[in-house]
Amino acid sequence: MQKIPNVLTIAGSDSGGGAGIQADLKTMTMMRTFGMSVITALTAQNGLGVTGIHAPEPEFVALQLNTVLEGFPVNAAKTGMMFNSGIINAVADILDAQTFPLVVDPVCVSTSGHKLMEDEGIATLRERLMPRADLFTPNRPEAELFSGMTIKTEDDIIEAGERLLKSGARAVLMKGGHCEGNPVFVTDWLLEKGCEPVALRQPHVDTQNSHGTGCTLSAGIAAQIALGMPLRVAVTRAQEFLNLALRHSFAPGKGHGPCNHMAALMQR
Repeated sequence: MQKIPNVLTIAGSDSGGGAGIQADLKTMTMMRTFGMSVITALTAQNGLGVTGIHAPEPEFVALQLNTVLEGFPVNAAKTGMMFNSGIINAVADILDAQTFPLVVDPVCVSTSGHKLMEDEGIATLRERLMPRADLFTPNRPEAELFSGMTIKTEDDIIEAGERLLKSGARAVLMKGGHCEGNPVFVTDWLLEKGCEPVALRQPHVDTQNSHGTGCTLSAGIAAQIALGMPLRVAVTRAQEFLNLALRHSFAPGKGHGPCNHMAALMQR
């Protein structure tokens, strides 16, 4: 039997099933990897929004992570919603001793506008997790928050990405889904230290069912890295997976639906 890589997600749970841990595990499975999880928060949410958040004690988050690491080799990991400084520090203390590739998705606000990270957590994430990130994957509002600048133009995107590289991330994927402009393509910019920025384009998909796109993309990148793909290839394959999932997105209930993680399987 072909070896199946292990991929770890450290993120929050979405009771609606479209984002967070649930989106990550669906993506990892569809990419033929074995997904494992450390849950950093429980959210009560659906397609209409987030109605509540419960965060476990940092010690229990650390216990989950240590237990996974004791029982499984990890080929790659990603972080998503981290919620507060205590949880970020607990996770970072453990990850500092690990060598597997890490994708950091700085989840701060939900699609519906609900805050998913306490204010002091932003500085802690910048200090503790960004220097550990092999890839940092902010959308435009998150990139503005962590770079300290307003992003309006392509030059702004590049400058903000370079600022994030200087903050310690080994590479940055500036996601273009929140940027207005081209109605035909969505452009993500990949910046790596010592390399020219690379524009990675995918066809624009006009849909309201886009819940969980950031989670899906970062999980897909982590899965592709675990499969042995170079970073640019991993990003491109994850983009293609997400684009197909958006083209076949649907609303299983009220409000905004998720991208369709089963799209590739349904095509086959």
